[in-house]
Amino acid sequence: MLKKLIATVLISSTLAVVGCTSMPSTIQQEQNLALLQNKIWVMTHIGAIEYKMDPHAPNAPSIQFNSNEMRVNGTDGCNRLMGTYVVKGNQINFSPMAGTKMMCMETMELSSKYNEALSQVAGYQVYGQTLKLLDRHGNVVLKYRSTVQPR
Repeated sequence: MLKKLIATVLISSTLAVVGCTSMPSTIQQEQNLALLQNKIWVMTHIGAIEYKMDPHAPNAPSIQFNSNEMRVNGTDGCNRLMGTYVVKGNQINFSPMAGTKMMCMETMELSSKYNEALSQVAGYQVYGQTLKLLDRHGNVVLKYRSTVQPR
């Protein structure tokens, strides 16, 4: 009888602890997703290299995540980009991006580096006004700052 009581208490305690620890994780993921979506994110870094850009400039590399349609759009510094995205926890996957094909002599190198980094994205971290897009190893490939809300 005592063994059954102890086993019941242990199982109940384990289930309570597991249930309580998984709840904050789900809540945190929902909060992160809410911080990610429906903002304009202006790029500040590709890898460890900082790019100082006017966030209001029309050619500043940027990205926006639309929560209603699960679509992503932005610019690579020259061309407009668009596609879809799927978020699962802190992982993010983009569909192949479609884009315009303009020639911008002064920003072609930046555009190329940005698109290469974007193709490596597998995860994200968001903290208030900062977004980090990560590769599959957790390395930061792109970093953004949110300064302008969607129009």
